[in-house]
Parts: sequence; C-alpha cells; structure tokens
Amino acid sequence: MTQPITPVVLCGGMGARLWPMSRVEQPKQFQPTHGKGSLTYFQATLQRHRTGDFNEPIVVTSVRQAALVHRQLDEVQLNGRVISEPVGRNTGPAVLAAAICAWREDPDALILVLPSDHIIKGDINRTITAMRPAAEEGRIISFGVKPTYPETGFGYITDGGPCPGHPGLHNVAQFVEKPSHELAQRLIEAGSVFWASGISLMRARTLIDEFHRVDAETHDAVTMAIDRAEIRTLGILLEEAAFRRAVNEPTERQVFERTPRIAMAVLHGVQWNDVGAWNAVYQVSDQDRDGNVLHGEVMALNTHNSLVQSDTRLVAVIGMQDAVVIDTPDALLVMQRGHSQDVKVIVDRLKDLKRREVASHALREMPWGRIETVASDTGHDMQVLTVQRKASVQVNGTGAGPSLLTVMSGECRCLIDGSEVTVRRGQSVAIDPNHALPVTNASERELKLIHLVFRGSTDSSILRSEVLMATPQLGPVQRQKEVT
Repeated sequence: MTQPITPVVLCGGMGARLWPMSRVEQPKQFQPTHGKGSLTYFQATLQRHRTGDFNEPIVVTSVRQAALVHRQLDEVQLNGRVISEPVGRNTGPAVLAAAICAWREDPDALILVLPSDHIIKGDINRTITAMRPAAEEGRIISFGVKPTYPETGFGYITDGGPCPGHPGLHNVAQFVEKPSHELAQRLIEAGSVFWASGISLMRARTLIDEFHRVDAETHDAVTMAIDRAEIRTLGILLEEAAFRRAVNEPTERQVFERTPRIAMAVLHGVQWNDVGAWNAVYQVSDQDRDGNVLHGEVMALNTHNSLVQSDTRLVAVIGMQDAVVIDTPDALLVMQRGHSQDVKVIVDRLKDLKRREVASHALREMPWGRIETVASDTGHDMQVLTVQRKASVQVNGTGAGPSLLTVMSGECRCLIDGSEVTVRRGQSVAIDPNHALPVTNASERELKLIHLVFRGSTDSSILRSEVLMATPQLGPVQRQKEVT
C-alpha cells in the first residue's frame, strides 16, 4: 500500500507587502482569495491536497492565530494538528517542529511542506506524488515553476541537470534569493532557471537528520520546545524559552543550500504565484478590456492597467495608469504598481509609530463574535464589541490607561472581585488598566458593548472596577453598586 503524505501547512508571517489588506493579527493567508464568501488562501491550500494521497495536515502558526486556524479548519470540515509558535523564528524551526511531530507519530512519515498563501491553478499533486520514491530514498525535493517574467520578489532555482534513476528529478546548481530586476532578467534569458515555489517533499527523518548535521543547536532547541510544549485545546504551544534559541532563518538557507540531498522537480502545466505583493495580485487576476482589475464598489474612467479594490465604500479613479488603490475602512494605499515591494517600508514605519492599523483591521472576527474600532486618536480608542449568544469574552485592560465598558443592547454578567454582577442596557463598567474583566452574554440575542479606552493620565476615580448606571433624573452617570 502506498504511504500517504502529510501536508505541513506554514501559516506564519504577516504578508507586509499586502498591507492594508494583510495585518499582523489577520495576515494574508486568512483573507479571501476572491472577495467575500470565497475560500481563504489557507483554506484553498488545504483543499488542494484533500485526496487519498494525503493525510490530514499539520498546521504551524503563531499562537495569536491558533483560534483563527481552527475556525477556518472547521469551515471546510477538516481536522488537523496545530502547532503554535510563541515567537516567530522563520520557516526553518517551524518545518523542523512539524517534522519532529510527524516522525514521532510515524518514523517513516513523508511530509509535504506548503506555504499557506499562494495561488496555484492546475494539478500539482501529480508531480508531487511522482516524486514520492525519491523522497523515500532520502532526497529533499524542492518544486520549481517555469518563470514567465522577471519577478524580484521570488526566489530562483537553477537547474543542475537530471538525477539518474528518477525521471523528472534534477540536481540543484544554485539557489538565488530575490534577485534584482536585471539579474532576474539575465537568469530567465539564460534558461534552466525556475521560480522556487516554497513547496518541498521529504521524509520527516531526512529533514531532522540534516538539521542536526548543519545546526545541532537549533535541532536541540526545537526538540526541547516540543518536549516542554503546553497541550491546549487548540493544539500544542511550543515552549518559548527553548524555541527562542532556534535560528531565525528559512529552511532553504539553513538546510537546502547546505545539503547534498537537495533536488528539484518542475511543476509542469501549473500557474503559480506567491502573491506576495500587490503587483503579483494584479498579475494573477482577471483584467478587463482596459487592463484593470476592479474589486468592490469601484468606478474607473480613463484608467488603465490598474488594480483598484474597495471593501466598504464607493471609490472612483480617473486618469490613472499602472496604479494600485486599496481602500479599507481604516487605511488607504495609493501607489504605482512598480513600487509594490516598497509597501514594507511603510509598514515598518507604522510599526515604529506603534500604529494600530499595522496590527489589526477596524473590524475583526473573533471566536466569540467581533470587534470593530470606530474611533482612534492619541487620547482614546473606541471599539464596538458584538458577543454571540451565550459566548464569553475577557476584556483586557490596556495598561496605558483606564477603560469604560458600556452595554448598548442585551445584558451581560461580569465577574468583578469574585462577585458576579448583571449589567444591563445603559449601564457601564469601569476597568482598571492592569486587570481583565470576564464578560458573558446573559441574553438570548447578540450583546453589543462599547469599549472606550483612555490613554495617559485620567481621573483616578475611574480606576476602580464598578458598575455605573445612566439615569435621566440624576445626570449621565450614577454609581449603582460599588464592588471594590
């Protein structure tokens, strides 16, 4: 009987060059591929390998995305083992952790490493399964795609000639990481070069052995992080202190470029793009007769070869050429398509300024409901929390200042200093900045809350957790019950 292959789906990374669609808390891989209602990039990856040739996947993700991974697995009715990273250490340690877990379950396990955020059209499984004998013999197979244009955001693999005994398998002469436009053009003109798809096939044991050979310290750190992992309902959480000691490098640089076991197979008849920047999104999208890609409520006049996308409101563009316009409720990006790689510079500046827009969208879906940021400035943030029926949420103090939670509709139960208090429409709870407030929806309908967070110095009287009630007779706010 042919041994099934275990997909290892890598869900780390932010996708900074696709800001403002992609954010730290809601990165590209969890966004829809073709607008609302379509599969996300992650789900499309799962579905692509949902055949008898494959086991259920191992998913490696950030601890902050573990709940989102489980929700999107449930949406496509698929089980999977989830490994949560406490900190990001690039793909090398992530793949090694998955390989160790797969090997401990099956010493002969074959793993297929997959990025979670690529667009692929065509049957790649035929080539992958054809390479199974080579992987069983100890080869590490990296899959390449014939390039169609000189892309500077992709890695390249140069062909080192055929491998005897394995039809379709080639030696690797060199890996070239994200070359300049001029070098990419020369590589393509010279021929025998392929885009590195980021997909690879190997025995789990092979990768473990090679990692131990080239970087024993990382091998030992990741092994210890698994041995000390915390078992959670959302999978395992690697032990942070050990995992931090692992090298912060991609698998290709840390192992593939340093092992004699590396080989390459070409994914023929496949359209592939890692969709790592807005120009790549434009390249893989269907274009109208003016060469435009228009998503959402968009009107274009005398505009050509442009990508325009709007999530919530009407956007009109006039007289634009080779432009990208990405409109979201809380951020707008306008640029020339040729500057797509520079979006990361803006993202880095936003990080330095500690802007919320780099971390999260104004509207965020959560396991218990959703959060929408409706106002934000240097003095305060205002959020609307919608809590599903019977669901619970822990409203955290920010540490930056006190906050006030007000019930807009429904009613909730709050646990304050060990006492359960019912809070109804029009009532508020003041939250200490260094504490968390457990809140449960006590009604049969959605609960809507306003969370107002103050920054900087504020009257210390609001720092006590207490229930406040608005009454027309006594003014806007009156204490109903002291709980501290």
